[in-house]
Amino acid sequence: MEFSEVVRRRKMVRSYTSDPVDPAVIDKILHNATRAPSAGFSQGWAFLVLDTPEDVRRYWEVTAPAVKAGDNPDKWLTGVMTAPVIVIPCSSKAAYLDRYAQPDKGWTDRDEAHWPMPFWHMDTAMATMLILQTVVDEGLGALYFGIPPDSDAAVRKAFDIPDTFDPIGAVTIGHPASGGAKGSPTRRRRTPLEDVVHRGRW
Repeated sequence: MEFSEVVRRRKMVRSYTSDPVDPAVIDKILHNATRAPSAGFSQGWAFLVLDTPEDVRRYWEVTAPAVKAGDNPDKWLTGVMTAPVIVIPCSSKAAYLDRYAQPDKGWTDRDEAHWPMPFWHMDTAMATMLILQTVVDEGLGALYFGIPPDSDAAVRKAFDIPDTFDPIGAVTIGHPASGGAKGSPTRRRRTPLEDVVHRGRW
């Protein structure tokens, strides 16, 4: 598929078929994610892959009260829970603080004040975008969404995520199905290019 077509087709998929995803495709998706740029080649990212029914179910149980309580989930949750794979990208601030305290970077300490922007999150987000693009190129669908703040500790505990890594969200992956909750693009227009591009000055 041409790159421009991958970009055009990328959208958030909120419902999936029961067809499994080839593990080799997931490996390819994750390999491409590690081609993202990272400051100082710090590579402060890691990817938790949940690809068994038990692990996927456990994720929803610790993040969705309705699932844990055995209640009927809403349309959004009903759709996304059908995904056979969840990838949780995690960023490591420590990796960047350590990397930039090394001799070739010139800083002699790990002071977070050196970082006006959290590049550990930004770089992991770029890796996540490569996941979303590779998913499209492989003919699959995906949805990136945030982990509820009050579920962060439960997710860490359920899947043994170390304190040196922070989940920046989750990505469901699977074969797209019709239906599912409608996304914001069905209710909001895409902002015209001339409204967001500023040349020379704002």
